[in-house]
Amino acid sequence: MDLVVGRPGLVAFVEVKTRRGPAFGGPLEAVHWRKRRELVRSAEVWIARHGARATAYRFDVIGVAVGSGTPPAIRVRHIADAFQVPAL
Repeated sequence: MDLVVGRPGLVAFVEVKTRRGPAFGGPLEAVHWRKRRELVRSAEVWIARHGARATAYRFDVIGVAVGSGTPPAIRVRHIADAFQVPAL
């Protein structure tokens, strides 16, 4: 988990993935089921230490694709509420 950000009533756990080319797939594809499981476990620890019952939680993913060239083309895509976790 790269970021924990919030506003009143909402906390977002954010994973940021960067890729320099398509050789290993896109950055958003890198957040597969194992990575999601790790994110959920980290979020559970954070909630146990800092969470509030009245707060809503979500998981966001930010994908950064860096192309070749000078300067390199950079594409950023933010997916809010990228996946659901029952009863967090």
